[in-house]
Amino acid sequence: MLFIFHIRPLLFLLLFAFVSCSEDLSLGGEVSNGTPELPEPGEKEWVLVWQDEFDGDVLDPEKWSYQYGTGREEGLTGWGNNELQYYTDREENVRVEGGMLHITAHEELYEGMQYTSARIRTINKGDWTYGRIEARAKMPQGQGIWPAIWMLPTRDNPVWPRDGEIDIMELVGHEPATVHGTVHFGTDWQNHEWRGGEYTLDEGIFADDFHVFAIEWKMNEIQFFVNDTHYFTVTPSTTAGYQYPFNNPFHLILNLAVGGNWPGSPDATTEFPQSMIVDYVRVYQWE
Repeated sequence: MLFIFHIRPLLFLLLFAFVSCSEDLSLGGEVSNGTPELPEPGEKEWVLVWQDEFDGDVLDPEKWSYQYGTGREEGLTGWGNNELQYYTDREENVRVEGGMLHITAHEELYEGMQYTSARIRTINKGDWTYGRIEARAKMPQGQGIWPAIWMLPTRDNPVWPRDGEIDIMELVGHEPATVHGTVHFGTDWQNHEWRGGEYTLDEGIFADDFHVFAIEWKMNEIQFFVNDTHYFTVTPSTTAGYQYPFNNPFHLILNLAVGGNWPGSPDATTEFPQSMIVDYVRVYQWE
């Protein structure tokens, strides 16, 4: 009995030492080959890196620049879509008021065109490769009305559509309950490809209230959202047969077009002015 009494504590101590050693190894101690086993890193988070809350009374020139005219200055006719508006920087067409950005289209004769509106962009002031890009906005409506929140490549001498286009949100005013998310790619104007998805409200229209339009853009993947509902995804398989151009820097564009190939021209049912009202624009990146 005395022999058994002394052996049991010894076995207990040996067992305790073995368990402690095993626990140390599982927590990152050295294994038999001398290589440390490190714990898995924590998940990344979306961190806010750029924003415009439109809290002032003028458009922030450190974040945005204007585009003007009909697109002829850039070698385009009607901005490449046979649009009917002349873009200006006048307060009638673009203003910051009450914590909101207002981009407004008017029916008026101006510089030989029948309509005016505005188009602003972040090029060389906000350019990103990957991130969550989101805008909370209320849309206009009516035949021939075409608001957009979208992105183009930031590079020297870009070629469209070879270098890509990301349309976070587009709406054609005769379908006021539906928005579209689209990417454009290909080689040149004659070899233009696009793929897209659409999101339709269960009730009401996008002119009734504000909604959040977003993409979550990572290497080889772009996901499209409305109010955090995912409705479309782009991957390299989407552009099969063509290069995948969406792993490069892009900048943001906000505009409200009138007329064009997709929405058609305004008619007698279209009421003016019409405004796209933006509460905020925010850009997040993984950190």
